[in-house]
Amino acid sequence: MEGTGAPPKGPFDEFSWQYLRGLRHSRRAPHPHGLLLGHHGHGIGSARRRTAAAATSSPDAGAPPGAEILGRPGVGEPFKLTIGYTDTPKLDEFEVTVDEVRCGEPLDPKVLAHAADSVTVPSPTPTPEDGKQFCVVTMEVLNTGKGEADWSADGASTLNVDDTAYSPTQSDNDLAKAYEEYRSDQGEADPSSGINPGSKGPEHGIFQIPAGDRPTTLWVASAHLLETINGVEPGYLVQLTPTD
Repeated sequence: MEGTGAPPKGPFDEFSWQYLRGLRHSRRAPHPHGLLLGHHGHGIGSARRRTAAAATSSPDAGAPPGAEILGRPGVGEPFKLTIGYTDTPKLDEFEVTVDEVRCGEPLDPKVLAHAADSVTVPSPTPTPEDGKQFCVVTMEVLNTGKGEADWSADGASTLNVDDTAYSPTQSDNDLAKAYEEYRSDQGEADPSSGINPGSKGPEHGIFQIPAGDRPTTLWVASAHLLETINGVEPGYLVQLTPTD
């Protein structure tokens, strides 16, 4: 994860530093043809402008080396996260469902306009690194535990192209937080800020993968981080490609 002690360098400077500093911790136009992985796990978009990832050589490809795989749900299939702590017997429990993954499309203009209203200096439209494309992962998070708890995808997930894992940068996490702020102002709960038992809300992860590549899996750790003092955390390897 990038540090936050000094403003980040690059085209995100104004957007991420002036507006999003203190929230959750290349100038290439977005690819004109996007990829959408919906509830049935099938890609929708231009076959001419995207390339499928190489055939996965292992069913574990995308999981951190040595991690216990708790399940392999598909898009639209809920899975349970149980998060424990070393200094308290408290357990946080969530039911998470990956709703969709959109790649190669511009970021939501309503989200960017909402963020721009909160700054006094005009900000450039966020663009991915040269040769990369944005992928926006939308999830629904339900608190199934016994008390208020928070969970965010920023430090606990990777978007994978076969066996290559892509983590979000600090700027990507800032953009994801802008999505939460927008949805919160629409009256929806924000899991990253804490939700009560029985409440649910949207959570977003923003990643950058090579332009034209197609993500095959999403790794979601059953923890707040991919790796802790106990080692690599177990998690779920969400399948993003059709199996038929």
